[in-house]
Amino acid sequence: MIRFVGAGCGAADLITVRGQKLLQEADVIIYAGSLVNPALLEVKKEGCKVYNSAEMTLEEVLSVMYDAEAQGLMTVRLHTGDPCLYGAIREQMDALEERGIRYDYTPGVSSFCGAAAALNMEYTLPNVSQSVVITRMAGRTPVPERESVRAFAAHKATMVLFLSTGLLEKTQAELIAGGYEPDTPAAIVYKASWPDEKTFLCTVGTLAQCAKANEVKKTALIIVGDTVKQSGYARSELYNPTFATEFRPAKE
Repeated sequence: MIRFVGAGCGAADLITVRGQKLLQEADVIIYAGSLVNPALLEVKKEGCKVYNSAEMTLEEVLSVMYDAEAQGLMTVRLHTGDPCLYGAIREQMDALEERGIRYDYTPGVSSFCGAAAALNMEYTLPNVSQSVVITRMAGRTPVPERESVRAFAAHKATMVLFLSTGLLEKTQAELIAGGYEPDTPAAIVYKASWPDEKTFLCTVGTLAQCAKANEVKKTALIIVGDTVKQSGYARSELYNPTFATEFRPAKE
């Protein structure tokens, strides 16, 4: 059995209870060593074999899985955050299905949630923004033109950018060309929930300058939109005393 597990956004105690239990039971662990906190591996049992997928190709990762399965061993494939976002898990699952190998998937806390926690931020503030765009700049992996940062910027919703810290000059140019004003609030969150977490508030027009001044070159999320300033929002109707729900009558 192959168990895909989301490691969470960084802190070792932000993995799910189920995910940690699977790590404790695993005979083989293949973890994304470039981004997963190695402290998560401290719960592994004696004799568990550990592989760092940052040093491996897809074919090498699959070979380890196939060998473990042939020996009747349980493998945990430990991905950063929640693997549904930029986790490259589908290609692994398809390969397992071709061989009739069973697998399942335990979700994790995504780094975009960890980044919001680092900023004590709510992404969806009434009368400010009710949508969150999760995207990235095109790099070695292309992005469809209809999903470009410039195209999404036209909506002026809250935007969270993964894998774009090394392209910030181009990123801010695309954000502005798409519709965000240069003074739109923005934030850079470096290694959300890790011991060395850092947060920086800036604007769309100063993203590249802020990152350079603070020597942030990778392992950071970019958050853009008026929700970053956490003000100017309307009160939630759900908790408004004049608003009736199935659990609570309205009050005069």
